[in-house]
Amino acid sequence: MDTFLFTSESVNEGHPDKLCDQISDAVLDACLERDPESKVACEACCKGDLVMVFGEISCKGGSVNYERIVRETCREIGFVSAAMGLDSDNCKVLVNIEPQSPEIAHGVHGHFSKKPEEIGAGDQGHMFGYATDETEELMPLTHVLATKLSARLTQVRKNGTCAWLGPDGKTQVTVEYRNENGAMIPLRVHTVVISTQHEESVQLDQLAAELMQEVVMPVIPQKYLDDNTIFHFNPAGRFVVGGPRGDAGLTGRKIIIDTYGGWGAHGGGAFSGKDPSKVDRSGAYIVRQAAKSVVAAGLARRCIVQVSYAIGVPEPLSVFVDSYGTGTVTDAEILQIVKEAFDFRPGMIAISLDLKRGGNKRFQKTAAYGHFGRNDPDFTWEIVKPLKSPQKMSTTNGSKQQLFSTTKTKTTSMQIHPGSSNSKIVHRRFSAQAFPHTPFSTGVLESLAWKAGWSLVAVSLP
Repeated sequence: MDTFLFTSESVNEGHPDKLCDQISDAVLDACLERDPESKVACEACCKGDLVMVFGEISCKGGSVNYERIVRETCREIGFVSAAMGLDSDNCKVLVNIEPQSPEIAHGVHGHFSKKPEEIGAGDQGHMFGYATDETEELMPLTHVLATKLSARLTQVRKNGTCAWLGPDGKTQVTVEYRNENGAMIPLRVHTVVISTQHEESVQLDQLAAELMQEVVMPVIPQKYLDDNTIFHFNPAGRFVVGGPRGDAGLTGRKIIIDTYGGWGAHGGGAFSGKDPSKVDRSGAYIVRQAAKSVVAAGLARRCIVQVSYAIGVPEPLSVFVDSYGTGTVTDAEILQIVKEAFDFRPGMIAISLDLKRGGNKRFQKTAAYGHFGRNDPDFTWEIVKPLKSPQKMSTTNGSKQQLFSTTKTKTTSMQIHPGSSNSKIVHRRFSAQAFPHTPFSTGVLESLAWKAGWSLVAVSLP
């Protein structure tokens, strides 16, 4: 059996680059909370006891206290002393913010005069969305595990389980896969690497033992571990000096960690600190929703979607779909389904995904532990959208069409409300095409219910 190894990495919220991402998105949240039409392009950098915020921001909702945002973000992460890598209360904060270029404002949104469907892309570029059926998140397993290990490091630090941990740290996971006609089948975890900041008093043998017990074992399913799995805990030795004291940080330098861990593709544009008129962010979000919806609908086991733009032009230049040979219909048919279901114009993306809503750390949350595969209602691009099938088979009332063929099925029941004035709860049983290794998720059921003209209330999975 031919197999291969693939690796993804992640970093903690205290990594200097991730600190900067979170500062940039904290600024975005503050601006959108004051003025949902804010135009934000906010960068941050840090080194030693200095943090700088700079960029172009036009916000009509009143003044934004950038210095306070910087200090609060650093404090929440855990940078409360020089020994931790940065002292949030005493570090130097520099701010250099100017309004958005009037030429860009004119070309993109007409100085706020254009209708949503007329708003052009904030810049040229191309973005990719990816989904795979190897995990319930419809994300690559390597990326999911590396990200969850990083999040777990922060959790056990903040809840006191491993209070000796520092804010800075990195994780990496290598998985052995089999390629099954284009679908990725994870077989086992080959290697786990964790490098984490720690207090001066901690010895490496204690560190290794507690990381295994409190971080690795709660995160990685036992079925993927075996006697040959390799573990590297702080392989370079001691890691006391961390955060901006150890390394400089900059917004936008962890774009693979932010997305799919090296799977699929990346157009190169970072997300953090950018309002939805910047298609680097909004375009990447809508194609993730498109790819995820394709896989959730059973149209493919694995899918990548690309979209491209020209600055100032509302309509995308191109939309591309590749199912890696796993599609139940042709890629051309999937492309047509996607283009009918999704409006890729930037102004309409902002509406459909509610991307002008800031505050309450809505975007700051995205800046650590990944933008995709998260079970959080603020991550609106993770909501599966029902997709029409090219195999159009009328139901009894002729008003809806069947979503899937019924060649190989498994059945589930759901509790639903009729989509009419009669709101009495009834039960119906639906059949959906079954694909081996594909999680039979609520998203699939929502698609079925929608196609039959019902609203999903409750689900009972077999």
